[in-house]
Amino acid sequence: MSTVLHPGTSRPAPATNPADDSELPLRAVLWADTAEIFDQILAHPFIAGLGDGSLDPVRFGSYLAQDSLYLGKYAQALAALAGRAPDSEGIRIFASGAVGALAEESGLHQELLDQLLPRLGDARPGDLPASPTTVAYTDFLLKSAGSGSFAEALGAVLPCYWIYAEVGAAMQRASSPDPLFARWIDTYAAPEFAGLVEQVLGYADTWARDAGERERLALRKAYFRGAQFEWMFWDAAWRLERWPVGAEGIIARSTASVAE
Repeated sequence: MSTVLHPGTSRPAPATNPADDSELPLRAVLWADTAEIFDQILAHPFIAGLGDGSLDPVRFGSYLAQDSLYLGKYAQALAALAGRAPDSEGIRIFASGAVGALAEESGLHQELLDQLLPRLGDARPGDLPASPTTVAYTDFLLKSAGSGSFAEALGAVLPCYWIYAEVGAAMQRASSPDPLFARWIDTYAAPEFAGLVEQVLGYADTWARDAGERERLALRKAYFRGAQFEWMFWDAAWRLERWPVGAEGIIARSTASVAE
């Protein structure tokens, strides 16, 4: 069965009365599982503020700083997934993804943080340790990639690819009046990123055709949890989430000393 895509996106068109989930491409099943979460992401005030330019620069800076911390762990998860891939194509895709997560996106985040700095006043979000949500999300990724099944590991890493591409595509239609926000949107709406995401989704679709029902279900559950964490990550930046106790403890002090 071929996958019908909405124009300019990797998102499948809604399925029409499928006889059973196993007859559908994996991406169609995953999208149906998490469509409500994606709608809630687009409606979140953080994403809305990016689009209309009203987002507080401190919130954007907090997001960038936490996402830089996240990307280091995400690269580790992708590298672990590459090491467990059952074929050379999977090794190539996810090893390359690990390098890209460190090089390209971390470079973008530092560039945006540097440009944002004059608008932050006394705030220095880059000096803070990983937030509770960042820790929870990255622990989930590393546990899935390190000790879960290949299906669980694959499902865990997919939301970061796919949801960012869909958010970028949805937001680029109006972009943002703020040039820094527009730069972020353009990165994830770029054809190059869309092509990378299509490659990853295509690999997952192919893998799932030969997978058993239990493996497909394990992947779906991991993907669903990852999609929940994606919403939570933006929400944490919106709330300027901090640890409620022990904010100046050994972890915060050691993070600051390493940064220096």
